[in-house]
Amino acid sequence: MTRILGISAFYHDSAAALITDGQITAALQEERFSRIKHDSEFPARAIQACLDLGGCTISDIDYVVFYEKPFSKFERLLETYLLNSPRGLASYLKSIPSWMKDKLWIKDFLSKKLDGYRGPVLFAEHHQSHAASAFFPSPFLSAAILTADGVGEWTTSTLGQGKNNNFTLELEQEFPDSLGLFYTSFTYYLGFKVNSGEYKVMGLAPYGNPVYTDIIEREIIDIRPDGSFALNQKYFNYQVGLEMISSRFSSLFGHPPRNSRHPLLAFHKDVAASVQKVTEKVMLLTARFLHEKTGEENLCMAGGIALNCVANGRILRETPFRNIWIQPAAGDAGGALGAALAIWYQHLGNKRPGNLSGDSQQGSLLGTYYRPEEIRSFLMEQGAVFHELDDVSVFTKTAEKLVAGSVTGWFRGRMEYGPRALGNRSIIADPRREGMLDEVNLKIKYRESFRPFAPAVLEEDAEQYFTTGAASPYMLLVGEVLPHRRKEIPAITHVDGSARVQTVSESGNRDFYRLISAFKKETGCSVLLNTSFNVRGEPIVESPAQAYRCFMRTGMDNLVIENFFLEKSEQPDGIRKTGPQD
Repeated sequence: MTRILGISAFYHDSAAALITDGQITAALQEERFSRIKHDSEFPARAIQACLDLGGCTISDIDYVVFYEKPFSKFERLLETYLLNSPRGLASYLKSIPSWMKDKLWIKDFLSKKLDGYRGPVLFAEHHQSHAASAFFPSPFLSAAILTADGVGEWTTSTLGQGKNNNFTLELEQEFPDSLGLFYTSFTYYLGFKVNSGEYKVMGLAPYGNPVYTDIIEREIIDIRPDGSFALNQKYFNYQVGLEMISSRFSSLFGHPPRNSRHPLLAFHKDVAASVQKVTEKVMLLTARFLHEKTGEENLCMAGGIALNCVANGRILRETPFRNIWIQPAAGDAGGALGAALAIWYQHLGNKRPGNLSGDSQQGSLLGTYYRPEEIRSFLMEQGAVFHELDDVSVFTKTAEKLVAGSVTGWFRGRMEYGPRALGNRSIIADPRREGMLDEVNLKIKYRESFRPFAPAVLEEDAEQYFTTGAASPYMLLVGEVLPHRRKEIPAITHVDGSARVQTVSESGNRDFYRLISAFKKETGCSVLLNTSFNVRGEPIVESPAQAYRCFMRTGMDNLVIENFFLEKSEQPDGIRKTGPQD
């Protein structure tokens, strides 16, 4: 038996993944345990959870692999500072101490942290980890590969091809030209948090008009026919500064960067629409070129840009690729999994199964789970009032409550790996109710009213509601809500008639499938509103304790933890309902 532990850390979304004889045993993000969103620290708790789920200790691990090469990244930082000196001194002085303390000496650091481990510590390149995370779990034995993010060591995007147990990355874009940093710079300009608020830009875009695309393409980004590009660095400051953009960026648009506390104006919505349109153009050109170069009908994607589900939907609909598979943990968290898989297949030379019946991501349900006795004990300690239901009643009762207008926290099975709640750590509601979007946004999630919610739909019924054109189990494709359905399910229909669809199959997530089926039996509607089980600024809940706390401090009506059913009206007043900052 061969066990491989993959680790990503120190930039954002640190994570750990355990591979056992090529099978994904566990994969988890550190943020779920630390409660620090996008936590970048060493994933000690995620590693321990992987070991626990694998029934092993660190001494049982055969290989440890880090998801990128620190010396190459440090070389890029030093060279960038030297080329731009004396500018960037403040940024240099801020970043160098952390490099000298931990980041540069990862091998020694890991050896100390992983007490009891005696095997080798290996390193993968950043975009190799992304590519491996996209190709090896995919349902394809042959596929084109596209990765794109902010930056790894030097690389910001790659184009390649995978066959069986091997892949090659043949073309790349290098720093400082980066589609990820381009999009993040606009995220910063619009007043959202860098490396966190990019999805808000995507959600805001449909409210505006792309009136600034010509300015962006004329002044900021020079896009070539093959999708490669050059960024005009006079508008950016991310190479050496503590901010993403220069003063020229603001001057170009005639407005200063938005303060996050200030209202969103029509101008901001138009900028969001414009940067989204330009990003989609780059991705479409790149995908078409990649298809022309490889001749593949399948495409695999990873990297932070692969979370742009609007662009993904257009790639599927508007390029020659017939099938697309995107790593659910497409950002740096997925690098831990990709690095481990790269060791199993490429370093050790193991073969992939000859006949793939689907992907090996296991619905991305790769995290922790809790036994009934643990849940019961916790609820009793809290003095919570709960009803322990059988394995049929829990679905029928939840469906009945949803039909009556209740918003429910749904906590069952193993926690999701990646940024999306896929039906195991979800807040769910009836999408047919006109005011449900505002109710969940304002009373429960405490987030901006413009942000949409995803529909979870029975896979076999998806074409009756949406035009995604393919199964979308990981909520990474945006399609259109069919016009005659938009009034029927208004709470998940975005302002432009689109929706970020999650298709749910019985084989992919049996319990969530049973819940939607019970709702369909009550209503005839195969769709539920699905959003992550958290409030703004916090990670998705990991434990029953976190789920109960979120339930009691928000306007949620019901909570389901496995077969334990709680109603808010029956609970004690020991925890008062407050907002996310309390």
